[in-house]
Amino acid sequence: MNTSTATLQNLRTRQTNFYKKHKNQRISVRIQHLKKLNRVLETREKDIFEALYKDLKKPAFESLTSETIFVQKEISTQIKNLKYWSLARPVKSSWINFPSRDYLLPEPYGNILMISPWNYPFQLAMTPMVGAVAAGNTVVLKPSEAAPHTAQIIKEICTEVFPEDWVAVVEGEVETASALLKMPWDYIFFTGSTSVGRIVARAAAEHLTPVTLELGGKSPCIVDASAPIKTTAKRIVWGKFLNCGQTCIAPDYLLVEKSIKPALTEALIEEIKKAFGADSQQSEDYGRIIHSKHFNKLIDSLKDQKVLFGGNHTAENLFIAPTLVDQPPLDSPLMREEIFGPILPILVYEKESEIAEIVNSLDKPLSFYVFSKRKKFIDSLLKTYSYGGAVVNDTLVHFGNDHLPFGGIGSSGMGVYHGRHSFELFTHLKPIVKRSFWFDLPQRYAPYPKSLALLKILLKRL
Repeated sequence: MNTSTATLQNLRTRQTNFYKKHKNQRISVRIQHLKKLNRVLETREKDIFEALYKDLKKPAFESLTSETIFVQKEISTQIKNLKYWSLARPVKSSWINFPSRDYLLPEPYGNILMISPWNYPFQLAMTPMVGAVAAGNTVVLKPSEAAPHTAQIIKEICTEVFPEDWVAVVEGEVETASALLKMPWDYIFFTGSTSVGRIVARAAAEHLTPVTLELGGKSPCIVDASAPIKTTAKRIVWGKFLNCGQTCIAPDYLLVEKSIKPALTEALIEEIKKAFGADSQQSEDYGRIIHSKHFNKLIDSLKDQKVLFGGNHTAENLFIAPTLVDQPPLDSPLMREEIFGPILPILVYEKESEIAEIVNSLDKPLSFYVFSKRKKFIDSLLKTYSYGGAVVNDTLVHFGNDHLPFGGIGSSGMGVYHGRHSFELFTHLKPIVKRSFWFDLPQRYAPYPKSLALLKILLKRL
């Protein structure tokens, strides 16, 4: 069900008025509400897990470790550091302005629109919202209609903690998102596909609205012959098939040194069976595809491909087994578009130049993975390619460190968040110069000095 444009405009007006009235809101008020949010998350944990299971068949373990714990960690980080981050930040003054006190004053952007995705529907909605609220903004949050049960629990939680004039959750289909994007905002934060990200960027440009786009892409995973096969396989299987492969930072394809491909393939199959059993459809630890449209797209991408393992699927419960595909053509959908599902192509290389041919033929990825014991090889790859973030000898784990900024580059996104980076993202640092009345440099006023030689020397040293 879509929300009417008139209702959305009324909400936007009320949040604008709220921000104007509470722009200089005490830090203690924000912290008080963040603490309340944390308490509500604790009491509603089982409800959150149930909603995630209904939407994605997500196991409770995954719901905890990849959804709720991230939100609670973000809340804790913001509460702990908010007073310090909100202080004016002195900077070195210039002799031109002597005497003066120069500093940066953090200020919220104002009214923020957030549009969140369905793959981690709780965490990817709530984590940026926490950062925006901590920074002092109002938020209109549009959760994904593809995960309706989680959207509902998000709305219930936010309604319990915040007045709607401060944080409002708006449910609806694409039409609702489109109506929201036509309105002027002080900032837009979007998480989702690259194709929709372009639509959001165009809408933001109409109002010259700053925007953060958290997108995806084809994240490569490069494995050379020095990598320990068993451990490498275990970590790849975990990172790829978590959330049934519907993770924006999941390894999208493997680039394996040819000599170890048979051994690594065998180890991957063994680790898949260890993780999800001989029949992954019966596993309580393996999720499902979000909806039939995405299911059909994934199944279509397997046509005419050589499946090394898996490939079995059941449409009625949106199940696709963990699947390994051998050497898909580079012009096939599996290699031209982000897979975003439990399908892992395996390609080989013999020379490092072959790595470059494949990686450079694709857009800049959100993540970059390399498994190797060779320091020079690792360092060369990390310096050569452009990506949002990288992990050496593991997958996904960079997302869990809130001291690291998380975000993409190029078609995989723009802007970073998590921890302090969230506060910085949703804050405008106002540069301010405070001067004294007791001294003026007379040369700055007309009539100007006739000789510029001394002035040029002086200005270069200031």
